[in-house]
Amino acid sequence: MHPVLIKIGPVSIYTYGLFVALGFLVGILVAQKEAVRLGQAPARVGDLCFYILIAAIIGSRLFYMAVNPGEFMENPLEIFKIWNGGLVFYGGFIAAVVTMVVYLRRKRLPLWQTTDILAPGLAAGHVLGRIGCFFAGCCYGKACALPWAVTFTDPMSLAPHGIPIHPTQLYEVINNLILFSFLWWFRKRKTFDGQVFWVYLLLYGVTRTLLEIFRGDPRGLFLDGLLSISQIIGMALAAIAVAMLIYKPGHRPVKTAGRNA
Repeated sequence: MHPVLIKIGPVSIYTYGLFVALGFLVGILVAQKEAVRLGQAPARVGDLCFYILIAAIIGSRLFYMAVNPGEFMENPLEIFKIWNGGLVFYGGFIAAVVTMVVYLRRKRLPLWQTTDILAPGLAAGHVLGRIGCFFAGCCYGKACALPWAVTFTDPMSLAPHGIPIHPTQLYEVINNLILFSFLWWFRKRKTFDGQVFWVYLLLYGVTRTLLEIFRGDPRGLFLDGLLSISQIIGMALAAIAVAMLIYKPGHRPVKTAGRNA
């Protein structure tokens, strides 16, 4: 595709980096809109999103480095070139959750309501992030002969060149778009705080585990190549989500008026 969107002399604007930045911006705007609806200060949510942004970038890069250490042995400076791709969603997600919990406890803000505020924006931002993946060629799929297979030809692309492959990035775009649409509808119908977040985690964990079947990039395989690291994490988070949806520990019930606001 087009890893470099614009190049003017020595200055390059990388498509992946641009779409990841747009994804964070959209996610923050969606979260602030939901914060206003639920009576939380949008400025506080914006501050939280800033810390989550930093944690997500660091966590997703460290996770990628752990799975693909060989890429950085010969040229360690490649670690900092995140605009070329190489960010793992689950690594960023885990780092973001830890950061969020610490921030909310220090600021004495409601944990579960805030997770519900952030969940739809997370799915919306992920849509744009995966579009960036498609342009960069990272997170590519296995070879296939389907009518919608894509062939990468740009020499800077991270995907294999000249081979028809699954457009797994676009599968993720569609998946996250559906998730966002459902969460945006469901958020006014939840029955307790935290439900939107756990539903998101359940649905994304299941769908991501299924979509991993079509991925062709190095996945960090376990059980003799049967499962990838992301599949193990996805199934584990989905199981935790099911338990939390059943048990509802410490969740404050939502009032009827709040649901219909």
